[in-house]
Amino acid sequence: MTAFAELVALCRRLESTPRRLEKLRLVADFLGRVADDEVATAVAFLGGRPFPASDPRVLGVRGLPEAAGPEGGEPLRLGDVAAAFAEVADASGPGSRRLREERLAALAARAGPAEAEILGRIVGGEMRTGVSDGLLLEAIAAASGADSATVRRAALFFGDAGAVATAWRQSGIDALGAVTPRLGTPLLPMLAEIAGDFEEVLAAHGGRTALEYKYDGARIQLHADGGRVAIWTRRLSDVTRSLPDVVEIARLHLTGTPLILDGEVVALDRAGRPLAFQELMRRFRRVHGVEAAAAEMPLALHFFDCLVREGRSLIDEPYARRWEALASVTGGRYLAERAIVTTVEEAQAFHARALAAGHEGVMAKDLASPYAPGSRGKRWFKLKVAETVDCLIVAADRGSGRRVGWLSNYHLAVRDGEGFAAVGKTFKGLTDRQFGEMTERLWTLALGDDGSTVRVRPAVVVEVEYNEIQRSPTYPSGLALRFARIARIRDDKAPGQATTLEELRALYERQFRRKGRAG
Repeated sequence: MTAFAELVALCRRLESTPRRLEKLRLVADFLGRVADDEVATAVAFLGGRPFPASDPRVLGVRGLPEAAGPEGGEPLRLGDVAAAFAEVADASGPGSRRLREERLAALAARAGPAEAEILGRIVGGEMRTGVSDGLLLEAIAAASGADSATVRRAALFFGDAGAVATAWRQSGIDALGAVTPRLGTPLLPMLAEIAGDFEEVLAAHGGRTALEYKYDGARIQLHADGGRVAIWTRRLSDVTRSLPDVVEIARLHLTGTPLILDGEVVALDRAGRPLAFQELMRRFRRVHGVEAAAAEMPLALHFFDCLVREGRSLIDEPYARRWEALASVTGGRYLAERAIVTTVEEAQAFHARALAAGHEGVMAKDLASPYAPGSRGKRWFKLKVAETVDCLIVAADRGSGRRVGWLSNYHLAVRDGEGFAAVGKTFKGLTDRQFGEMTERLWTLALGDDGSTVRVRPAVVVEVEYNEIQRSPTYPSGLALRFARIARIRDDKAPGQATTLEELRALYERQFRRKGRAG
């Protein structure tokens, strides 16, 4: 088995290596040397994760505790660290916090200073070696001899670079090229770009597009095979136990299994009116009293895509055929409201109906488009009334006045390559209860505190409404959100799904289609 010290040595070399190709060579060499049953762990640790990306478990600790003193004994191995992390994540019930701290302290006691530092980085989710998920996939391709495109496609189906590496080590590179959607393994969802108007949409889609209501709910992916049903969020978290009503629908009303469907759920009050998104997230997190919660907060289910039918992958089929398959397996029930339009006037009328029904806006989908897991492009657009972007909270200021005791002024950032670019601050949009909950949450992510501002690990995604994107001399990004306000907390989105600086720049330029440009 591989000594943890070997991973530490690799991290040191990666830190001192500015050239990307050299980093790639070092990582590929390491992945080629670790044991078959260690490669997924190695990929996770190099990506700054205590568990593989497809594993929903979390450690639930603020950081690596200090060891009381060195214990000595045998050197740490990758498997030892993975086993300790599993024990920490699985601790539950009374005294579980103390048990987690004690288990991590025992792990730290076996580590030397350099090992303890890298352990702390993994626990904190911030490796800082310049190894991105993209580089990890390229390293797997280099180590295995497989084509990079084949490895990237396999990663879309596995949803986890570590699983790709494991498949290569266990079954060879031919297995990577043969990967198709698999029941029980969630795929990354296909994503949409923001469109400014319907003229842009119709031009991109050849004069004909399919519009669907854009619901203010949560994305789900449902896998069904006979009586076996599993449901995941867009972050690939398993929420099957929290949605017994959706499981029942799948068992009673869906045909054509084995199948995989993509859709949205919306929380309803007892009168059938949509509830706030945050209420839906509370339902998703329920693991006790689920049946009672389902009765108190029923869900409206809206499917909009069929990825697998009767065990056959449909992702390379055009959207129009996938919709036909979806209508067949659902019997025409539980479908997103939809219309095919060819003119701006038809599109605007459908958009008005969506807003009148209380929904966010519409999705526009190219009828000829395949389903591209994890991909964002012009094949799918979203059009909403309020301009919003998905930002990460990277720091928060201590509150004053009535907000004393809270972290209540949030520093917002978008993704910029492997890092983050600040684009504004806001204290608007949350209720008092949400301020309190967010304060507790951010303290668990704290990386530094200068007495007024707490720097946090960028793990919380928030949807931010804004009036305008402005040029900014203050932020290195060069842009700032004017009148930023948090519209909702996006617990259904992972940090890697936040808006990018490139996308924000495109939105900035798009503003000038409607107004003049100074200078």
